[in-house]
Amino acid sequence: MTDPLHQDLLALAQEAARRAGALLRDGRPADLAVAATKSSPIDVVTEMDIAAEKLITGLIAERRPDDGVLGEEGAATEGTSGVRWVIDPLDGTVNYLYGLPTWSVSIAAEQDGETVVGVVAAPMRGETFHAVRGGGAWATGAWDGERRLACRPAPPLDQALVSTGFNYVAEVRAHQAEVARRLIPLLRDIRRGGSAAVDLCDLAAGRLDGYYERGLHAWDLAAGDLIAREAGALTGGRPGERPSGDLTVAGTPGVFEPLQGLLEDFGAWHD
Repeated sequence: MTDPLHQDLLALAQEAARRAGALLRDGRPADLAVAATKSSPIDVVTEMDIAAEKLITGLIAERRPDDGVLGEEGAATEGTSGVRWVIDPLDGTVNYLYGLPTWSVSIAAEQDGETVVGVVAAPMRGETFHAVRGGGAWATGAWDGERRLACRPAPPLDQALVSTGFNYVAEVRAHQAEVARRLIPLLRDIRRGGSAAVDLCDLAAGRLDGYYERGLHAWDLAAGDLIAREAGALTGGRPGERPSGDLTVAGTPGVFEPLQGLLEDFGAWHD
């Protein structure tokens, strides 16, 4: 039986993601300079990022003032309702800066510490993904209506298409590049999409066989992790652990464990 609270949380997350996605899409200056960087104290991308988070948190505060919030751009309130929202208002900042379409708004709702709702909107791709715990994963896009998502049947690992991401700290990137160098001969190929949330949703949609990344935060993966799992994927961190900043691994059953094992052998979580 569907939990009415979860459906309410889903509807709010969908509305917030839709409105924030429209703000980011329509508010992006056509001449946004590639010289701008997110690390600059004040720049257009950061301003858009903050504006999107304020839109989302403002809507949540208006509708559910007792909920907690954790957002990438600094929103952090405890709440008293047992529900906490985990928000990445703009996942894929560099893609957004350069005008590439793979960026997203990621919103998850936790109840008593467990993720129960996830929504990832990718406005420039015209797609929105969502899941409620126990209710499967779904997407809307260029097709009619909602489509239920399911992972691809697992191929042999040497035929698996796997996505990853790289940190912006030079030493960490160098180690990640070495891990990727060792992995590439053992896989079909590696992709680098630029948005962890979209990568996890693409896994759910059958467009990837696996995904891994080091250095993710809760807001990067909360919604996408639920969507991937509800589509039949397995997710984790190092063996026996949950996804974390040390390592996040996701894959179709049959790809997940050997991929996780290789990443453990290669020390993917180390500097």
